Amino acid sequence: MIRTQVTDTLAIGEGCPLTLLSGPCVIESEDFTLKMASGIARICEKLGISYVFKSSFDKANRTSISSFRGHPMEEGLRILQRVKDEVGVPVVTDIHESHQAAPVAEVADILQIPAFLCRQTDLLMAAAATGRTINVKKGQFLAPWDMKNVVSKLESGGAKKILLTERGTSFGYNALVVDFRSLPQMRSFGYPVVFDATHSVQMPGGQGSSSGGQREYAPYLARAAAAIGVDALFMEVHENPDQAPSDGPNMIPLHQLEDVLRPILEVHKIMNSTPVLA
Repeated sequence: MIRTQVTDTLAIGEGCPLTLLSGPCVIESEDFTLKMASGIARICEKLGISYVFKSSFDKANRTSISSFRGHPMEEGLRILQRVKDEVGVPVVTDIHESHQAAPVAEVADILQIPAFLCRQTDLLMAAAATGRTINVKKGQFLAPWDMKNVVSKLESGGAKKILLTERGTSFGYNALVVDFRSLPQMRSFGYPVVFDATHSVQMPGGQGSSSGGQREYAPYLARAAAAIGVDALFMEVHENPDQAPSDGPNMIPLHQLEDVLRPILEVHKIMNSTPVLA
């Protein structure tokens, strides 16, 4: 059975409820972060979805040097700890450098490796050494079968709890396309797969000094992923995406989230009762 035990009460994989990894792209204010975590948690509880709050304390790969990056690691982790304590949900956040792995693992239940860094051996090994669940986003430049080498690196470092995320493949300039064959291909490595619906509709660098996006297509891609078979869904959500300091064009508005998730859940329930993934 393909399953990753994230916490004592949360497992992702075969036979488990769909898990949602969701939140604003980057930590903004402390109050806003708690508000978003609470709002998404209420929707997930209503729909019977397992929930992991996602937000980055630092976005080290912003297009422009003047773009908002977030907060120092210590401040970001303090805010994420408040989410865990007060909202009562696990958290996932990015790490960009090897030295961040150990301190971030003291708070985060899942360490996320950004797509651009998915082949960085030292970063992967540092994450593996923490014993935490590791979610690796497949690089926009990689074939899905190339992620087997990423898995091998993590396993050689002692990692046993791994998630693999599809988030689109470069398609010419400023565009991504999703090859849904990647979901069963990556799942064949023995770990649960996640579909990142919002970054898959991103238009990298599409606005010159920032990335664009087509959030209106994210629900369609998410339903397609659920139809093929997926263990978790990644969706960045914001109260007012058009005013967000990072990734606004591809984030789902909070007030639309429940309506977006309902048909995805229906498809997932059907496919979960008739498994098609090897």
